[in-house]
Amino acid sequence: MGESVMNMNVDIQKNEAQRKAVSKKELCWRSVNQGDRIKSREEKPLRARAPVLPPPNPAVSFPAPRVTLPVGPDILRTYSGAFVCLEILFGGLVWILVASSNVPLPLLQGWVMFVSVTAFVFSLLFLGVFLSGMVTQINANWNFLDFAYHFTVFVFYFGAFLLEAAATSLHDLHCNATVAMQPLLNDDQYNINVAATIFAFVTTACYGCSLGLALRRWRP
Repeated sequence: MGESVMNMNVDIQKNEAQRKAVSKKELCWRSVNQGDRIKSREEKPLRARAPVLPPPNPAVSFPAPRVTLPVGPDILRTYSGAFVCLEILFGGLVWILVASSNVPLPLLQGWVMFVSVTAFVFSLLFLGVFLSGMVTQINANWNFLDFAYHFTVFVFYFGAFLLEAAATSLHDLHCNATVAMQPLLNDDQYNINVAATIFAFVTTACYGCSLGLALRRWRP
């Protein structure tokens, strides 16, 4: 009997020791799980606080067009807009007058016609681009383009003015026309070419003024 009682006590003690060991393991697992949960809760706000950068927008990354002149009808209120209108007006008169004289000297006046008509068309396009507001939609340095355009046209128009003046000065030159000697230009052609020379000079001066204003805008 005494031995059986002792064996029972030993078994009870072993069971209690096993229970304690199991309870300790459960406590350890619970503490570890609680620690992980606390860490995850602490990490979530930190992740939420991190700012999220928006994706880059390629349309915004391009620089804005560089233009100093106003867009729309307001350009007509500026000196540059007024000079462009004068260029179109007087330049149109140049090629109309030269064409009405039947171009008696095509070797000289052919270049005058080419320059005056080309400048007339491009000046219309230049003014139309600003009036329509297309300059704000095209990414370009319009101040430089304005300067480059008026510099090129000024050089060519100055040469055309010299050629037209030279053609007009040949009025007294006589040529052999079958029987009698006739002047190279008759009176009507001479008068028309004089007017064309004057308007060519005025147009060249307008392009020169526009060139100076464009240079001030490009290199202030």
